[in-house]
Amino acid sequence: MADEGKLTLYSYWRSSCAHRTRIVLNLKGLKYEYKAVNLLKGEQLDPEYEKINPMKYVPALLDGDTLIADSFAIALYLEDKYPEKPLLPQDLKEKALNLQIGSIVCSSIQPLHNLVVLNYIEQKLGSEEKNTWFINQLNRGLAALEKLLNGCAGKYATGDEIRLADAFLASQIYVAVKRMQMDISSYPTLTRLYHAYEEIPEFQAALPENQPDAPSSS
Repeated sequence: MADEGKLTLYSYWRSSCAHRTRIVLNLKGLKYEYKAVNLLKGEQLDPEYEKINPMKYVPALLDGDTLIADSFAIALYLEDKYPEKPLLPQDLKEKALNLQIGSIVCSSIQPLHNLVVLNYIEQKLGSEEKNTWFINQLNRGLAALEKLLNGCAGKYATGDEIRLADAFLASQIYVAVKRMQMDISSYPTLTRLYHAYEEIPEFQAALPENQPDAPSSS
């Protein structure tokens, strides 16, 4: 196991789950060692990595002798372990909204377009159907998030302070805009937030193309 107090993040540059975890770490002001796990090469299937994350996904975080292998669990762990820069508000209604947004991204959007699902669809139906599925699931999720944020968003997702919801939204919107080249102008709140995140150094440092394992052409 790692030394006490040392954070190690097992990550893949393009993973949206790892992306949001990097944002949380950056917003918390936490330094970490980056260990790349190349999903396209199947490094997540290695028996040694399975010991780290039995689900064979990224991210996984090692904090001393504590190992967490889920982006939502990691975010909540970091919130409790390192409370100096809180990402969840004290107000229960606002806190619940942040958790709801995070849960929607984690359970109702991203799993429907993860690598395992997309590879299966492509194998069975072809690449065109895979991309159609991908975009349909993104639109379905973004439409729900846009409605949820209506009337409660401030400068950022749930007010004028950067919160946990922003980390989850930023990584998911990035997938739509950058990876799938979607026009999200029909989601004005999400579009505004996307541009707001472009101005925040902690978000920029977490971008997929800024990771050490990102291809030079990304």
